[in-house]
Amino acid sequence: MTAMILAQANPPAMPVTTLFWLGVVTLGVIALLGGIFITKYFNLWIQAFLTQANVSIVDLVGMSFRKVNPNIIVRSKIMAYQAGLTEKDGLTTRALESHYLAGGNVPNVVRALIAANRADIPLSYKQATAIDLAGRNVLEAVQTSVNPKVIPCPDPSQGRSTIDGVARNGIQLKVKAKVTVRTNLDRLVGGATDETIIARVGEGIVNAIGSAETHLQVLGKPDSISKRVLEKGLDAGTAYEILSIDIADIDVGDNIGANLQALQAEADTRVARAKAEERRAFAVAKEQEMQAAVQENRAKVVEAEAEVPLAIAEAFRQGHLGVGDYYNLRNVQADTEMRSAIAGTGSNVRQPVVSTP
Repeated sequence: MTAMILAQANPPAMPVTTLFWLGVVTLGVIALLGGIFITKYFNLWIQAFLTQANVSIVDLVGMSFRKVNPNIIVRSKIMAYQAGLTEKDGLTTRALESHYLAGGNVPNVVRALIAANRADIPLSYKQATAIDLAGRNVLEAVQTSVNPKVIPCPDPSQGRSTIDGVARNGIQLKVKAKVTVRTNLDRLVGGATDETIIARVGEGIVNAIGSAETHLQVLGKPDSISKRVLEKGLDAGTAYEILSIDIADIDVGDNIGANLQALQAEADTRVARAKAEERRAFAVAKEQEMQAAVQENRAKVVEAEAEVPLAIAEAFRQGHLGVGDYYNLRNVQADTEMRSAIAGTGSNVRQPVVSTP
């Protein structure tokens, strides 16, 4: 019984061959992990160490856990340190990681900071990252600050080739302009862009042309448009600073004043015709009324004539009219009708017929 207990307490030793293979497998796994580690991190750490970019192995491993691409962070930091920028300028590993996780373009921000530093343009890391996260190309903004760009006005892509304005004498002028601008980094976040500049310059050109007495003044001094537009401070609230406005081309268009006068004259003619037709219709209606009144009066005359024989007959009965008087009356009527027939001026009004009572 004792022998059995001692045998269980001291199990048989593992064969040497098994231990050997376990050691080989362990070393292989360690070598594999070491190779992966060296392949993924050691090369980046050596680069950062040799350039004094101050990125540790722990930082590299932590980036993988935080879903940050270590290649972008290390190479961006090396690029910044090689250009003379340090952590004092805000380019710390944590800051670069934070901007990467926020969805920013870390290499573009670093390049913008380097370009601004070389051009002596004041641009902080915080300002650069804010511009980048706002959706603007911060590198392009810095380059535009160094090398101003030219904006065509109007924009041909919008379907218009000229800005049309009308002088006070009614002549239309078609203008093409070029606006030279420089990026204002302080106003880039929240500042208006190209569309606003084009709209404001176009409005200023139209206003300047409309203020001219004649189109010849504008053709003689095109720079007067530029001066008048620049005086209005059109770059306020935009991301740019307007350096100059150059008139590239001016063409004479239609005589808008004459066209408007012709249209007005045609409209006046139509109004006059309408009023004349109204007066004619009123006159026709009046004529019809007068003809009706004439017919009414003729009816009254006929009615009065019909009473004359009755009155004569009544006079005979009363003894107020004799036979001699009656024949004298007929003779006078006959004489009057004869004279009228000879003269050719007979009246249309029928003479009353006096019959014998």
